[in-house]
Amino acid sequence: MQLIESIPNFSEGTDEEVIGQILSVFENADIRLMDHTHDAYYNRLVVTIIGEPGKIKRALLAAADIAVEKIDMQHHTGAHPRMGAVDVVPFVPLKEISMEECIALSKEFAQKLSQKNHLPVFLYDESASSPQRRDIDYLRKGEFEGLESHMKEVPPDYGPHTPHPTAGATITGAREIMVGLNVNLGTADIVIAKKIAKAIHAKSGGLAYVKAMACTYNGITQIGMSNINFRKTPVYRQLELIKIEAARFGVEVVSSEFCGLVPLDALIDACTYYLQVEDLDQKRIIEMNL
Repeated sequence: MQLIESIPNFSEGTDEEVIGQILSVFENADIRLMDHTHDAYYNRLVVTIIGEPGKIKRALLAAADIAVEKIDMQHHTGAHPRMGAVDVVPFVPLKEISMEECIALSKEFAQKLSQKNHLPVFLYDESASSPQRRDIDYLRKGEFEGLESHMKEVPPDYGPHTPHPTAGATITGAREIMVGLNVNLGTADIVIAKKIAKAIHAKSGGLAYVKAMACTYNGITQIGMSNINFRKTPVYRQLELIKIEAARFGVEVVSSEFCGLVPLDALIDACTYYLQVEDLDQKRIIEMNL
């Protein structure tokens, strides 16, 4: 059986009725709703689903219909960069399916979404139509407020060449498994947090495959990171570099958390590093042998 993962991000973190309607689609579809988080600060709903490709695509289209109808980006504010009501929809191969098949699936989804909702849709990462378009930050430059101007220089891959008046635009594509890691710092100084995030971020000379941003969170600050290749840049390296950079300012790491699901191999890497365990792999984990 072919299995994929999708982690759709919707630009709504406060309206429980709308959030409930979106989640209801996934709960009632013949797929597995693995995780969902939302909050007012980021004003964002992040959902993790796993299932067969066709069933995942149908559920995503149904959820997108609700988001386009109910979410008005003209009144949306939040800490996380965003350009649309259905902001980003990645397709991740998990079992018996190739990256090429996920690329094709993302294009089918993009075409159907744009046709059904008269919505501009951009392809990113493995599905991108050019090397520059692989980068989600490039496609999302200017966010919703600057979308009309941005689209004059960077037209969408599907749909109209002007933004949807209330739903903006959507980014979709196939990609590898990503690890989301947030690290909380023992300081409320956002200037310090931004300096640390810049030191981590790949484009500013930090760690390869890692994107980082700083924000305030519950009276402290947080470094939010996305790692698109945890095998080449393990998550423990992210934490250790943050500790090094934070020490320059006399700041300590308070705690950390994963966003959504995390691959077992990423945890094995961390265990191997911190416990100095030799030859640890999935075969030596009890649950993997049951």
